Amino acid sequence: MVEAGGVSEERLLAAARRGDEAAFELLVGRHRGELYGHCYRMLGSAQDAEDALQESLLGAWRGLASFEGRSSLRTWLFRVATNACLRLNSRRPRRMLSFDHGPACSDSHDLGEPVTGPVWLEPWPDELATEAPDPAAAYLRRESVELAFVAALQHLPGNQRAVLLREVLGFTAAEVAGILETSPASVNSALQRARATVARRVPPRTQQAELAALGPGGRRGLVDAFVAAWERADVPALLDLLASDARFTMPPLPAWFDGREDVGRFLAERVFATPWRLLPTAANRQPAFACYQHDGQRFRLGAVNVLSLRNGQISWIAGFLDPQVHRRFPVPLELGGPDR
Repeated sequence: MVEAGGVSEERLLAAARRGDEAAFELLVGRHRGELYGHCYRMLGSAQDAEDALQESLLGAWRGLASFEGRSSLRTWLFRVATNACLRLNSRRPRRMLSFDHGPACSDSHDLGEPVTGPVWLEPWPDELATEAPDPAAAYLRRESVELAFVAALQHLPGNQRAVLLREVLGFTAAEVAGILETSPASVNSALQRARATVARRVPPRTQQAELAALGPGGRRGLVDAFVAAWERADVPALLDLLASDARFTMPPLPAWFDGREDVGRFLAERVFATPWRLLPTAANRQPAFACYQHDGQRFRLGAVNVLSLRNGQISWIAGFLDPQVHRRFPVPLELGGPDR
């Protein structure tokens, strides 16, 4: 019998059914991180994922008496969470990237008005993620929260996002069929369609493979070079790090720039009009930076930039300007003066 907090799952389940909230917390605690990640993949937003997780846990607490043990507790919890995500998904617009909103810009002085509301894909701070005990499974989990992968999922109908449980979380077709109240044949059919859609929208090589190819020294070198060039406002040095078709996005502003030349012009004409300081962090299992803009008195957090790589170069700088997104990262909202 599975142990949780030194007590068997069976004993915790019995206690939770008698109304013991502490037992329930121990019972679901070992699954909480996995459920949170699943909700993020389904919804493309850390905030929405948190809402869905809370709804799921409340639903699990209220519906614990209906859990008859025909499946594992983990499978039952994912059923509750998946249904919560599908309900939330039906009430809110699909989360999108700047590329989905409109064409690229070339005028760095006209960035448009911010598009507000729950419409933009959000980054996932790595501190929210939990690793699976099995190294191969942990690697797969890391791939499954990469920015491009989560963005691709948002183009799938809700049930197709859910069937990817089979690959991402190791469920069988029968288990997923039970979660979605359908047949294993329908699950396998939906899975094939989901795979095809995702394959068209993600790079041929995952970010985990790109980072592995760089190696620890290469990753440190890239991060250090990016920070140094950005803080010096050294546009030529930054462009040396970019692929020729690199893109720069910055929701909630709708404008985005496509190609090294337009990105370089935007950096020179707009971004580096004021000094910046960068603090390395990580999001979606990719290199990321908390970016602090000087306001005349101190450096204030103005953006979180997430990097996507291809063949050792930066192919996408995904900037996120929403302060609500920033608050989910474990970084200060301000740095000191010009010298930090």
